[in-house]
Amino acid sequence: MKRFFEETHKLLSELSPVLQNQVLFCFKSINRKGRSKLSLKYMKKETSEHFQFLIKTFKRLVLPISVCYLCIGFFLGKNVFGSMLWGLLVFCYSHFLPDLPSVFRLKKRYKEKNLVWYKKYALLLLAPVFIYLLFSGIHLPWRTRENFHNLKSLAVYGSFLFLLGLIFYGDLPISSGDMIEIFSPALYGLIGYFTHLKVDKLL
Repeated sequence: MKRFFEETHKLLSELSPVLQNQVLFCFKSINRKGRSKLSLKYMKKETSEHFQFLIKTFKRLVLPISVCYLCIGFFLGKNVFGSMLWGLLVFCYSHFLPDLPSVFRLKKRYKEKNLVWYKKYALLLLAPVFIYLLFSGIHLPWRTRENFHNLKSLAVYGSFLFLLGLIFYGDLPISSGDMIEIFSPALYGLIGYFTHLKVDKLL
């Protein structure tokens, strides 16, 4: 087991620069398409801070949790390897999620009425869809004053992930093994989202 953690840490150290550059490229593209005025220097700084903390959290918390998750699934007679891999992807995605809807934020000088709550949180929960529409040239007139860097948005996102877990893993009759898979997306996602807020010193 010790060898496994050592090899994983080594692999992450080698891949980190490449992955960080990919994340930076994505945010540069999104901000350019959304006509954001954020400087490249600021985006590099933000990406570096978040990515370093993401890797640190993965090594110290998420990886041990994932090993425990596999062991619990084994003892319950459930193969949870697939849901664990999805959980890891959800963790990484969730860590950067609070910044994705930023291209749809209202500037302070604008006086437009804020979106109704379900449209506002749709921008958070379905952020990839709206970004896809943005790159497709479809400009929805949805703008919000919400920045999603708060515990309320964290709770809404966690509830959404729990519902997704229930839909994808809640086969009747629900067994003990099913229960841990149902909660796994919310667990991984909340850790990712929470660490983002931690880096931004909002918690």
